[in-house]
Amino acid sequence: MKGPSEPILLLDIGRGTQDILLYTPDQPVENSIKMILPSPNVIAGLAIEKAALEGKPVHLEGPVMGGGKNSQTIKQWLPKGLKISATHSAALSIRDNLDYVKKLGVTITDTPPKDAVIIRTGDYMKAELQETFSRFGIPYPKNLAVAVQDHGYSPDMSNRKFRFLHMKERLEKGNWNINSLIQDPPSPSMTRMQAIRDTEPNALVMDTGAAAVLGALEDPVIRKAQDKGVTIVNAGNGHTLAFTIEGDEICGVFEHHSRVLLNEGSCQKYLTKLQDGTLTNEEVFDDHGHGAAVNRPCNPSLIAVTGPNRSIILPDAYQAAPHGDMMLTGCFGLLSIWMKTRTNNP
Repeated sequence: MKGPSEPILLLDIGRGTQDILLYTPDQPVENSIKMILPSPNVIAGLAIEKAALEGKPVHLEGPVMGGGKNSQTIKQWLPKGLKISATHSAALSIRDNLDYVKKLGVTITDTPPKDAVIIRTGDYMKAELQETFSRFGIPYPKNLAVAVQDHGYSPDMSNRKFRFLHMKERLEKGNWNINSLIQDPPSPSMTRMQAIRDTEPNALVMDTGAAAVLGALEDPVIRKAQDKGVTIVNAGNGHTLAFTIEGDEICGVFEHHSRVLLNEGSCQKYLTKLQDGTLTNEEVFDDHGHGAAVNRPCNPSLIAVTGPNRSIILPDAYQAAPHGDMMLTGCFGLLSIWMKTRTNNP
């Protein structure tokens, strides 16, 4: 891969892991520094759990971040007597509706209670990454690209519905061209993305779904089949996102929770309907997924899957591994987007 002329730190922040690639132009991308670490929400959740087990109060402060282990742990321990407070922005990591957060038992305040364990929120763990790089004598790059799955700010609407509606509107506005997945800078309603941009104004911040599909296209088998039609499925730890693509046209998309699609044949059922153009948004949403949108039917020559749940959700599909590393598909997508939007490379 001929990439940018300067190093770039590429982070794909998922529900279970944060996948990290340091691209440097003076060596093959396969030799790049790579790390698969626990996701920030997992790290925060474990810290909350540790404090709860020790009987200590917890105070959350920092920008809004993705949910998962953090919010689950809070909901698990509050009925057991955990005392927890949070700043306004940190509390939004639990839910956009702060009245709901207060009803759970979380106190909204900028002042940490006495003896509280202070836990920092945020999807970009810059200080920790800088320390890690320093220990190994690795210069920290000035260029940053981050992918997060942002549900958007939707206090009065299901965040599943809001996220997918935002995606559909972008596709329609972009005439279903694959480049409509690229939104740089992101929409103001995407609060997780904006939280990163607030501290890193020059960062490229994207949705994990867009990064994954564009990263999968870096796999030479998928790229070769693209003009004849491909289905690309990103089977992540939290969510599964599937696109049918022909050339540069997106034919359809659906997004669901991976735990639902772990049942044998569930994903293939949705893919068949997506490909023949009969899958409806209501069908996916009513099954506790995010939704579906169909531009037109597509008869793909290849079904490809990437992501940590790929072999469970679609064991018979082509197992995509761009540049030999399936876990970094989103990072490779971020790199390709950087090349399109931030450099003069063709």
